[in-house]
This record gives sequence, C-alpha cells and structure tokens, in this order.
Amino acid sequence: MTSRQTPEPTSGRTAVPWRNKMVVAALAAAVLAGPGVAQAAPPAASAPREQVAAASITWNLERASNPTQDQRTAYDLITAAMNAAVARYNNLSDLGKSITVRYDPGVPTADGNINGTIRFGNRSYMTERTALHEIAHTIGVGTSSGWSSHTGQGVWSGAQATALVKQFDGSAAKLSTGGGHFWPYGLNYENEFSNTAGDRHVQIVAAMVRDGL
Repeated sequence: MTSRQTPEPTSGRTAVPWRNKMVVAALAAAVLAGPGVAQAAPPAASAPREQVAAASITWNLERASNPTQDQRTAYDLITAAMNAAVARYNNLSDLGKSITVRYDPGVPTADGNINGTIRFGNRSYMTERTALHEIAHTIGVGTSSGWSSHTGQGVWSGAQATALVKQFDGSAAKLSTGGGHFWPYGLNYENEFSNTAGDRHVQIVAAMVRDGL
C-alpha cells in the first residue's frame, strides 16, 4: 500500500519570560525619561503564520488476503505504474485526490472514475501512461460537470489550458475533446507517452482544473 503519509539548558537561575522582560524594560525607560513623557508600548509579538501544505494525490491498492501468483504479478505491475504516475502528478501540480486502485481481470483495459477508483484489468495497460490517463479521469477529465460545460464544441474552451497548449505547440494549437478524452497530451494510447508528454499531460490537467474542470 502506498500513500501519498528541546528546551535550551538553563544556568540555574529562573528564566524571565520574554514578555515580562519587555514590560520591565519599558518601565525603566519611563522612569529615566521623567514625568510627562509618553512612552511607546512594547511591540506586540507577531503571530506565526500557519503553513498550509499543498494538496497531493494519494493512493492505495486493494489486495486479496491470500493472493494468487497472477494477482501478485498484477499488484507489482500496478504498484510500479501508480507510483511513477502519482510522483509525476505531485511533482508538477498541487492537485488533491485520494484514489483506490483495484485489480479486476474482468476489465478489458483500465478505467478511472471521479469517485476516486481506478481498475486495471489487462496486463498491457499496467503502465505509467495508463495510470496518468486514469488519474485524470478521477480528477474530472471526461467525468465531471465542468468537463461537459467546457467541451460542447469538441474543443476545450477554458482559457488556461488553451493558453498552455499554445505555449507548447504554437498559436494555432488547440485541445480537441471527444468521448471523455482530450488530445494532444491526453495519453490516450501507449505510443503517445514520453517523459515530455507525461509532464505536459499533468500540466494541462492542472490547467483544466483551474479553468473549472
């Protein structure tokens, strides 16, 4: 299962809290200045800012309690594919999703659902390319109301993802859509995958989310 989860010594004298020290210093300054001279209050300590962690994708694989050799082999392939894909997503985006993965031999290829589940069936689809593609479905590609509202004309209409594909491929580039998928960089087939295409896929999905996916 994978998931993306001393006090200082004293010298023997009683320490005076820093706030009390500041009050004593202010009173001493008032005495030295004499009557009638207003003294500024000691500066208030600034409250520490809360650090908000970026969202990330996490995943877990449902395993049989007593797996067969077929299941063990599938689990190893799925784990390698998902670890690589999730690492790429978390390195290049701050998308958040908790994903449950299953091995289901009855699935002819692989599929992903916005409810956060991915199923792998055929061994040839237990690859990073497939994992990236199916993670996109769990995030909303082809599965969300935001997808439907941005793909009515067969082209993604969101400004940020459109600008990004133009940055990658030139001013005439566009993101075509159909059947719950997009291209280029949708990683719809194994021969589309490369490290560059994988990175651009993640960046485009993240831009689609900013567009309202």
